[in-house]
Amino acid sequence: MSEDRESELFQALAVNLFHAAWMSLGKIPHPLSGKLERDLGGARTAIDTLSALEVRSRGNRTEAENRLFERALGDLRLNYLDEVKKGEYAKADGETPAAGPEATA
Repeated sequence: MSEDRESELFQALAVNLFHAAWMSLGKIPHPLSGKLERDLGGARTAIDTLSALEVRSRGNRTEAENRLFERALGDLRLNYLDEVKKGEYAKADGETPAAGPEATA
């Protein structure tokens, strides 16, 4: 297999995980239901998986792959924290939070 093909497949894997994280954050609709569904536990798992993939592949990525991870992980982490804070504000107001206990972890 060529390096170009390996890079394409690696980036496709990462992009699939990025999409799963965005979907779990409720930022993009679920492909089957077309609805926004928020699952902070799922988002955290996807982000942690991407982070592990980023760490384990250091030194073996192209510049394009490095930029993909840097930008996407940064954006995902900021949005995750924003969603966690929304859940905390809902609890402070006496509302039921939109996410489970993992939102405060």
